Amino acid sequence: MHLRKHSGEKPFQCSLCSKSFSQKCFLTTHQKIHTGEKQYQCAHCSKAFIIIISMTVHQRIHTGEKPFQCAQCSKAFIENSKLVLHQRIHTGEKPFQCAQCNKAFIQRSDLTRHQIIHAGEKPFQCSQCSKSFTRKSNLTEHLRVHTGEKPFPCSQCSKSFTQKGSLIKHQRIHTEEKLFQCFQCSKVFTQRGNLISHQRIHAGEKPFQCDQCSKSFARKGKLIMHLRIHAGEKPFQCSQCFKTFTQKGALTRHQRFHAEEKPFQCAQCSKSFTQKGDLTRHL
Repeated sequence: MHLRKHSGEKPFQCSLCSKSFSQKCFLTTHQKIHTGEKQYQCAHCSKAFIIIISMTVHQRIHTGEKPFQCAQCSKAFIENSKLVLHQRIHTGEKPFQCAQCNKAFIQRSDLTRHQIIHAGEKPFQCSQCSKSFTRKSNLTEHLRVHTGEKPFPCSQCSKSFTQKGSLIKHQRIHTEEKLFQCFQCSKVFTQRGNLISHQRIHAGEKPFQCDQCSKSFARKGKLIMHLRIHAGEKPFQCSQCFKTFTQKGALTRHQRFHAEEKPFQCAQCSKSFTQKGDLTRHL
């Protein structure tokens, strides 16, 4: 049986789906998928499993047990495979590479979803605006734009989000968890994307170029905001005076005038300002 690992021999074939296995016991376990047999039942929630190890891992959700801990950030997981995936965040390892565009991913499932983009397949269509998506989960998230639903609330500041990933990123603000460090200046970030954008400052790299005036930017978000100048687009409107702005930050600064909010205070004379730039000029 051991030699089959090296030879790749799989003599035990499923009669229903033709999948093959190196050992008969693996075939027997697999066949339960077709029969629907789940003999291992969780005592806490009645959920059942084909193999006992799956039930053992599941029960840790109820007990809160997380025996697999990351040595770098102390984050813990209910199973070893989740820890292995997490550790790739620290190492930057992305073993699953797309053969068409060389983009790499931490998980095989992420690569599989990515490859749908190249196929041009978007089977999940929004019934309200006809926008289509490669994944059902993306459609579900998109529908919240229409419904205004934000099912992921922050337990610390009452802010809510349409996506769980957005909530997780936001929560790092409260925990001050910063996993991604720049090796050139030791600055740390809560998101890998922010680190990559920051590193372009050191490299002088500006890969996002405006096709109308040739101005370049280190971040795509900055290019998008810049393009609004050419388009005359001002999507952020003040609810009190209806003035519009190209950037959300500009709207936020403007709204302080209505609220008479002056968050930037001079440490020497206690005079306050609505904008940081005004405080800088005052100094």
